[in-house]
Amino acid sequence: MAFSQDIPPYIFQKHNKGIEIDIISAALAYKGHKLNPLYFPLGRIPLVFSQGLVDAAMGDMGEDLTLAGGFYADPAVIYDNVFITLKSRAISIKTPEDLNSLSVVSFQGAEKRYPKWLKKVNEEKRFYGISDQLTQVKLLQFGRYDVVLSDRYIFRYFVKQMKLMNVLESSDVEEHKFTTADPKNYRPVFRDKKIRDDFNLGLKKLKTSGEFQKIYDNYLEL
Repeated sequence: MAFSQDIPPYIFQKHNKGIEIDIISAALAYKGHKLNPLYFPLGRIPLVFSQGLVDAAMGDMGEDLTLAGGFYADPAVIYDNVFITLKSRAISIKTPEDLNSLSVVSFQGAEKRYPKWLKKVNEEKRFYGISDQLTQVKLLQFGRYDVVLSDRYIFRYFVKQMKLMNVLESSDVEEHKFTTADPKNYRPVFRDKKIRDDFNLGLKKLKTSGEFQKIYDNYLEL
């Protein structure tokens, strides 16, 4: 199955572990299937599926893989991007205008994905895109930037890492929801309809048993 390269805590390529890997592996195992993850740059994932190089893919990057013989499954994980600020700053973000005069650090390309919110921030050189998400957390905690735009679980994971490394005492933060995560944006897709159905059944069992939440907690709780 094709996956993205490292996205802690969802994917740790070196160890074949992470929230995303563990959930999909456990859901497939329910009906006796064994996951063999292969890792690619995000943009190549639909291509390797279409070329028949993998049996399944995690996400389609906006391409309709039913045209390549794919069967979409239920969402296994949902990436939920939010604005994050220090609670002590008492910042309120409800409209794009609330970002006026604020500096924002986020993943590279966020300014293109969310132009409604970040166009002015980017034009006024108040946006900084960086792939190292531990650095994003540090920049917020040190007060170098006012706002982090990140998936809430990725941010929490790196806060946990900072605490474990005793890098600094982390201040309380607030999350500001500005978009609705669409579960359909990142669904697994399988070449075999029966395996897709087996996966969906396993995923439901994971959720009803509480194992699904335990996998999240394993990576995020101190």
